[in-house]
Amino acid sequence: MIVRIMGEGQVRLDDSHFAELNRLDDELLAEMEGGDEEGFRRTLATLLDAVRRLGAPLGADELEPSDLILPAPDASLEEVRSMLGENGLIPD
Repeated sequence: MIVRIMGEGQVRLDDSHFAELNRLDDELLAEMEGGDEEGFRRTLATLLDAVRRLGAPLGADELEPSDLILPAPDASLEEVRSMLGENGLIPD
C-alpha cells in the first residue's frame, strides 16, 4: 500500500500494518468527535510516526498512486475533519 503524508511524500507500507493504522485512526476519529484537541494532536503524531517507522519512503523520482492520503503533522482539527470519510482517514 502506498501512503502519502501531505507535505512529506510517499511511503510504501505492507498491508499487514493496516490493523495498527486503523486502530489509531479510530482513536483519532473519537478524539475529533469529542473535541479533544490535545488527544487529536497526540494521536495524529502517533499515526504519522507509525507510517514513517513501518514504511519505506519512495524515492524522489518515484511517483505512485496513493492508496491513503494522511494530513500533514501540523494540520488543524478542522483540516483533518474535511479529509474524513465515513470511517475516518483509513477506510475499513
